[in-house]
Amino acid sequence: MTHKIAPSLLSADFGNLQAAIEMVNQSEADWLHLDIMDGVFVPNISFGFPVLKYVKEISTKPLDVHLMITDPIKFIKEIKEIGAYMMNVHYETCVHLHRTVEQIKENGMKAGVTLNPHTPVSLLEDIVSDVDMVLIMSVNPGFGGQKFIEHSIEKVKKLKELINSKNAKALIEVDGGINLTTGKQIVEAGADVLVAGNSVFKAENPAQMIHQLKHLD
Repeated sequence: MTHKIAPSLLSADFGNLQAAIEMVNQSEADWLHLDIMDGVFVPNISFGFPVLKYVKEISTKPLDVHLMITDPIKFIKEIKEIGAYMMNVHYETCVHLHRTVEQIKENGMKAGVTLNPHTPVSLLEDIVSDVDMVLIMSVNPGFGGQKFIEHSIEKVKKLKELINSKNAKALIEVDGGINLTTGKQIVEAGADVLVAGNSVFKAENPAQMIHQLKHLD
């Protein structure tokens, strides 16, 4: 399977958001990645539901919504109402992870679980067969433009082994410090989806960068 590209809107120019979304629409990107931050679980605040609704009106790509917030289960209905394709919640914020995953699916969305850099993939042993995707953070969440954590490559390999051992179908997504070099390493390790922020939106030709990330061979 050819890997997917999900440009991260957090790195776009918010003074010209419509143009950024339309660029993604016309590109080879597969999804649009949206980071929701609450200033509690991560030391930053991004954007809320009014912006998400605006994005949905313009975007023609499936929305991959990543909630870096405490108690994400409270907002499942709101995420559904803005038309999300994938709802990603952090392992570290869900006391009742299985219940959260089930409710996401009951609301018609794909369910993703995210792991911070310090969280081992072994903790997903009892849930990996129930989720549609696992997102590996290859930087500490909260800010764009951070340096890629090299250990993430081994982490992806371990996750792939776990998924295969359970005959699970979960995709592997990686977010943080993704560029042409790290992207190739991560895909070779077993990743299915690359989230790219600064490498796309700070590029001289963002659509061309998406093309290059899509065709890493």
